[in-house]
Amino acid sequence: MPMQGGRPGRDEAPRAVSLAEAVPVWARVAALSFGGPAGQIAVMHRILVEERRWISENRFLHALNFCTLLPGPEAQQLATYIGWLMHGTRGGLVAGGLFVLPGAVAIMALSWLYVLHGQAGPVAGLFFGLKAAVLAIVLQAVQRIGRRALRNRAMVGLAAAAFAAIFVLDVPFPAIVLAAGTIGFVGARVGLPQFRGAGHDGPAQDAGGPYLFGDAGEAGERSAPGRTLPVVAFWLAVWWLPVGAILLALGGQDVFGQIALFFSKMAMVTFGGAYAVLAYVAQQAVEQYGWLRPGEMLDGLGLAETTPGPLIMVTQFVGFLAAYRNPGGLPPLLAGTLGGLLTTWVTFAPCFLWIFAGAPFVERLRGNRTLAGALSAVTAAIVGVILNLAVWFAIHAIFSETRTVAAGPVRLDLPVLASLNPWALLLALCAILAVFTTRAGVLPTLAACAGAGMLLQAAGLA
Repeated sequence: MPMQGGRPGRDEAPRAVSLAEAVPVWARVAALSFGGPAGQIAVMHRILVEERRWISENRFLHALNFCTLLPGPEAQQLATYIGWLMHGTRGGLVAGGLFVLPGAVAIMALSWLYVLHGQAGPVAGLFFGLKAAVLAIVLQAVQRIGRRALRNRAMVGLAAAAFAAIFVLDVPFPAIVLAAGTIGFVGARVGLPQFRGAGHDGPAQDAGGPYLFGDAGEAGERSAPGRTLPVVAFWLAVWWLPVGAILLALGGQDVFGQIALFFSKMAMVTFGGAYAVLAYVAQQAVEQYGWLRPGEMLDGLGLAETTPGPLIMVTQFVGFLAAYRNPGGLPPLLAGTLGGLLTTWVTFAPCFLWIFAGAPFVERLRGNRTLAGALSAVTAAIVGVILNLAVWFAIHAIFSETRTVAAGPVRLDLPVLASLNPWALLLALCAILAVFTTRAGVLPTLAACAGAGMLLQAAGLA
């Protein structure tokens, strides 16, 4: 029974929405999805729960719980899940695909601008200012996640151990996630209260109903016996067939083979959101592969912060620069474009796999206390990883030179104090004050710092 796409009155029961009627709403969600996962989830909640009343508060939170258990950007996966709930696989593809599209187009255009004019005066000043804002925003992420995750001394200890492991011992991010998850799983399994999952359940009864999908609503696509294996096989093929073709044609040492393998591996361990993943990406893309310089990683995050869509879209910028600088026989801009698109493909194809294969089991996963304990431990470790990212960003944003100190397993990148840029330090301190004392939002902070950077560049101070 097709239905009107308009907003229902407060006491009026919503009528069924066709997929065609849902498309403009999902496009609006995508266009307004600035400010990282917290802001993106808030936009979805306002539009889908409060305005349209497509899904109840409890159902929305249950879906969000499921998405936090998955690797990948939880906001994009939440949109995919709700789209699937309403209109099956087609609805999930529309909602999840539209959530990515504006950011992918914007980052690609900005990547071209970056390589063509990034060293020009006004553009260079813009990126100089964005670095300061990004540092403040990452520190804010440490505070927000830490406030929620570090509920006891065991969780604080996990965060400290994760920070030391990645900052001092150079332990890979996937190993930290695996170790923390194992500790949390075992702790919850034996009943230690420190590893009891925090839980995200909403209130027992929803307010503001009725809803199109309340607590008892049925999904638009039911799970059938034997359905899971074909779904997994299909989406694994979507994900890995292009990767396999590239490896067969070019080999694993070619930049496109490296991009395909590296970002496919990243897609399987990206717990904790974009900021946590960026520590891993920076560690590998800068230090191991040499695809870009440390300051350019900050530039990429600044671009992702100013565009709609998932922050993890910064990986497209990394893939673009990697292929642009190692084009083989292709024109550099064409190689960069293909490298960016390949990165986006292998980053987001797994997201559809996780949702379409796992959504039918969401309630079973949500009630698993042992799994919740493992997730709590991983989230605590993520705080340490993001703190490492903040320190890494600070060193490379404020100092122009670093030196490596190594002794046995210890390896530290320390700033050369004489290379301090006082204007970068001043701008970073102003951004931190704006974020933590005046509660300035992400976009105003980015805009102010970008403008200040351009003025400093024009004055010859940046």
